[in-house]
Amino acid sequence: MKKILGFLLCLFFSATIFAQRTIIYCGKLIVPQNLEVRNEMSILIEGNKIVDVQKGYITASAGDRIIDLKSKTVMPGLIDCHVHITGETKKGNNGEAFTLNPADVAFESLKYANITLMSGFTTIRDLGGNGVNISMRNAINKGFVIGPRIYTAGKSIATTGGHADPTNSLRKDLMGNPGPLEGVINGVDDAYQAVRQRYKEGSDLIKITATGGVLSQAKDGANAQFTLEEIKAIVAAAKDYGFKVAAHAHGAEGIKRAIQGGVNSIEHGTFMDEEGLKLMKQYGTYLVPTIIAGKSTADSAKIQGYYTAIVTPKALATGPLIQAAFGRAYKAGVKIAFGTDAAVFPHGKNWMEFVYMTEAGMPILECIKAATVNAADLLGASATLGTIEKGKMADIIAVEGDPTNDVNAMSKVKFVMKDGVVYKKD
Repeated sequence: MKKILGFLLCLFFSATIFAQRTIIYCGKLIVPQNLEVRNEMSILIEGNKIVDVQKGYITASAGDRIIDLKSKTVMPGLIDCHVHITGETKKGNNGEAFTLNPADVAFESLKYANITLMSGFTTIRDLGGNGVNISMRNAINKGFVIGPRIYTAGKSIATTGGHADPTNSLRKDLMGNPGPLEGVINGVDDAYQAVRQRYKEGSDLIKITATGGVLSQAKDGANAQFTLEEIKAIVAAAKDYGFKVAAHAHGAEGIKRAIQGGVNSIEHGTFMDEEGLKLMKQYGTYLVPTIIAGKSTADSAKIQGYYTAIVTPKALATGPLIQAAFGRAYKAGVKIAFGTDAAVFPHGKNWMEFVYMTEAGMPILECIKAATVNAADLLGASATLGTIEKGKMADIIAVEGDPTNDVNAMSKVKFVMKDGVVYKKD
């Protein structure tokens, strides 16, 4: 027994001594928590963790792996707080629900996951799909496929006829009467059951559709669709299960009910009024703007036949307003977390949200903070994600150029490391 213990101890200490250390030399390092850019820095990584960040280009030891990014701008891996990873917009794609099997959706989604990671988004918050999103998260976590770290809501929760009711516009014999199992509720008891069902299925958070939406097959894109009591019940149930709650919300009344009901974030916020802005500040609610989604859906609606007749006017009326709503919220001091609604535009173009945020008045370093520090806070993952600091996960990206001089540099991602593994190095 002593010989065996001695042998195991030798193995342990040998692995510790000879574990490879990675050193990244950074020409510029963005420190989003301080809104700073630091020159000539070194990041030290062991395994999947950052163990130190030092000024200057430190001398490597024997066995160290050097990654030379002296000509690049380095920053924490980006976090997109509003993605639908299991789909993508296509002209006239309403029939896909009847033609694609879950396996078809899953295999197509592999492409979207890969594109998202290679675009510098090492973590995403997936806000609603058909169950494949949970399986995708699990496959990525197990290393079976390549993609960003996923926090997923599973199936969004709606009311009957609401934005995430999966049977909207179907003929009566197909419409049926979906309930909490399918993510459709009416009343407090249903609210608890729907949250518990999402827990059973393996979701990481809850997403509700507090108002009508643009792309659902229903005429109103902004009406309030939950009672305040229903939202409070969802939030109370969510707290029991350790969930945060995101609320899709365009219309002013639905936004206010969602905030007062205790949700953690408002997605879109298109028609938010002054009372809503005050409530967001009072409750500390995050806004996830999705400006690019508004612009993209409005552009697509101008293409004949791209959307159905019931969706087109909503896209034309709602999409162009989101950027101005974000600008008002930012100037009012509302907390902002980066999010795009990727899927209503092609995955991989998420970076354009930075352009639209700066156009609306937010400086680029604050935009990057919204996509790192703030986004990690919204996820409840500040202890491990969002900054390049000792003890954090080694999620690190680098871009060509300096985004503080040209925001378009955010499109030129040349290096991606997630969880200590290099996935891209141009």
